[in-house]
Amino acid sequence: MEGELNVSYFILDRHVEHHRFRYLYFTVVLTVYVLILCSNCTVVYLICKQPDLHEPMCVFIAALLLNSVVFSTNIYPKLLLDFLSDTQVISHKACLLRFFLFYTSGNSEFLLLAAMAYDRYVSICRPLHYPSIMRRSTVSVLVASTWFVPACQVVATTATISSQSLCSFRLRGIFCNSSVYSLLCVTSRVSVFGVFTLLNSVVLSVIFIVFTYTRILLICYCSSADVRRKAAHTCLPHLLVLINLFFLVTYDVVTVRVNPDLPKTAFLIMTLELVSYNPLSNPLIYGLKMKEIQKNLKKLFCAHENS
Repeated sequence: MEGELNVSYFILDRHVEHHRFRYLYFTVVLTVYVLILCSNCTVVYLICKQPDLHEPMCVFIAALLLNSVVFSTNIYPKLLLDFLSDTQVISHKACLLRFFLFYTSGNSEFLLLAAMAYDRYVSICRPLHYPSIMRRSTVSVLVASTWFVPACQVVATTATISSQSLCSFRLRGIFCNSSVYSLLCVTSRVSVFGVFTLLNSVVLSVIFIVFTYTRILLICYCSSADVRRKAAHTCLPHLLVLINLFFLVTYDVVTVRVNPDLPKTAFLIMTLELVSYNPLSNPLIYGLKMKEIQKNLKKLFCAHENS
């Protein structure tokens, strides 16, 4: 029975001063999670409700923010429970599920940014063909693909991990990411799937986005100042989100595969910052930078104040 318990559960060993600061941790993380849910869901609700926001770019933004909600919900509720628990453990199956959701939603964000880059390219560089290219059916296929393709890739990695023998049950982290690789006796097959997914969903998406925005900038450079201003206004938010995601992926790769001996406090702070920044900043970037959404947000809050 004890052997089954050891095989079934992992210990999350990167919590710091848990018994001393558990209520502080809980309050801070709960506040962040509530802010993430409220800000992202407000913009998604606004886009769904307002017919004038049903254009392709706003649909992609709604999908991106919904993806942030899934990403955060996969992490924060478990963290909150761990802060109030005497021991921080997670079952093998639950860990694999959270691993799957973590990388599926993370890779989906890169593909959604690639779809947004393509939309901006067609809008700015081929405006006369925009209605015929970015039809509703095309947008639906793109959004569905940004979730379906990563899910198919990550499920292969997850299935491979589940079939491997475990040589350790102490997870070097506060949630289940690729740190589960360190628990396996043999990681070669899992590493192959992980590298393939990283190249296919992340590296190719980044190359496509950089190429697309380079083309946009080159075309706009020869255009009027008004066109250059419009391009900068619409492309800058996507580039900011891409840079944030790049740092998140770099941190995940470095801390897990290179496995530096970071102090637990530094590890905890950096991890919480990196999994909080994008879900918190995305609704602010798109809610404040996109004029159409900003205008409807003002109407929404003014209507509530008047009522």
